[in-house]
Amino acid sequence: MTTVLLELTTTQQPATDLGFLLHKNPARVHSFDLGFGQAHVFYSEATPERCTAALLLEIDSVGLVRGKHGHEGEGALLTHYVNDRPYVASSFMSVAIARVFGSALKGVSKERPDVAAAAIPLEAKVVSLPCRGGERLLCRLFEPLGYHVTAEVQPLDPKFTEWGASHYYRVTLRATKRLSELLGHLYVLVPVLDDEKHYWVTQAEVTKLLRYGDQWLPTHPERELIVARYLKHQRSLVREALARLVGEEQPDPDEEDEAREAQEAALERQLSLNEQRLGTTLGVLKGSRAKRVLDLGCGNGKLVQLLLADRQFEEIVGVDVSWRALESAAARLKLNRLSPAQRNRVRLIYGSLVYRDDRLAGYDAAAVVEVVEHLDRPRLTAFERVVFEFARPGTVVITTPNAEYNVKWTSLPSGEFRHRDHRFEWTREQFQAWATRIAERFGYRVRFLPVGAEDPVVGAPTQMGVFTR
Repeated sequence: MTTVLLELTTTQQPATDLGFLLHKNPARVHSFDLGFGQAHVFYSEATPERCTAALLLEIDSVGLVRGKHGHEGEGALLTHYVNDRPYVASSFMSVAIARVFGSALKGVSKERPDVAAAAIPLEAKVVSLPCRGGERLLCRLFEPLGYHVTAEVQPLDPKFTEWGASHYYRVTLRATKRLSELLGHLYVLVPVLDDEKHYWVTQAEVTKLLRYGDQWLPTHPERELIVARYLKHQRSLVREALARLVGEEQPDPDEEDEAREAQEAALERQLSLNEQRLGTTLGVLKGSRAKRVLDLGCGNGKLVQLLLADRQFEEIVGVDVSWRALESAAARLKLNRLSPAQRNRVRLIYGSLVYRDDRLAGYDAAAVVEVVEHLDRPRLTAFERVVFEFARPGTVVITTPNAEYNVKWTSLPSGEFRHRDHRFEWTREQFQAWATRIAERFGYRVRFLPVGAEDPVVGAPTQMGVFTR
């Protein structure tokens, strides 16, 4: 057995709260079987002023190749018995972080939710970190994320200094951040620096990368390098990950969102239709008795703001493919000024509605307000599966324009959509046929509601489908 060490330190008082954040009592040693060896968590210091937790890996170098039953095991891709894997921080460290510190990685702490949601002074030390690219690459990856980086290169052999320096570093990272952010950065970037993984990279790795990189990777200046290395340069996976990060399904969403919103608002201003849509959606969600709610395609956060003001909703997640929209939503909600209790109720995440996302599973209800008409028709099938098959909330509320009502707007030329980003607009019959088919396919019931003043001939300006299981 050989060892790899990661140390996490805070001086946020009381510093021993680190034990609550990591879900590991400082008074004892915690051990875990990881398949490729053992992980141990212990505290080298635990005082109110300073607390340090250490993650120690004991890696079975022979078992990596043989496996427990004499065949190739988890390290089968590294077929040599002699290699550096047991001695350095690598993808083994990422696996250990996810399994041993899983709750902390998600930002969950029942005992100290306010501390888990707060930025605190943190220091991470990695004893032996391989960096194929040197100290310069270390800085290029971590400094844009707000870290002060200290790196000490290790000699190939201290007894033979003439051999020169290795590509292994003793690294210290310092920043004021949420612990979940720090762990997420390490989870992704340690194997990126190593440019290697001990297991076969599949489609699941794209999901992991987007899960832990959604808040920072889209705007990172080394985004392409990070994605390529994390996915072991598999071109199809790299292309997919980059497309999902930049929101390929909506051309230039950040630049077009404001113009689209202004165009639609100008057309509907007289009816205050947006307020009616949001009010009706809020009423349906309240009636469903939902406590945990998704706003899929949350835009600038108007519905999230209404949900946050109602104490019925204990957890609210806004999802959007536009980074600018999420920034606008954060500003509208004044996230940095919310009390810890309020801040713990709401989360904004970057994501696409045409790719499966495990973060969306398990919620009571989801709202999809004026979103589907912005999707290309070939992508509707993917959207249907993402929402109704994989996320599968108990209630789904979908609103979309009623194309029949367009004749009521004299300012809208005949045959044109309400604004230029709409890929289609459904009549009432078309929407109800689509919604009924989806309900039958995925085991839901659906009912339909008009939104806005209803004309006896062409109906209401907006149509709503309420899906329930």
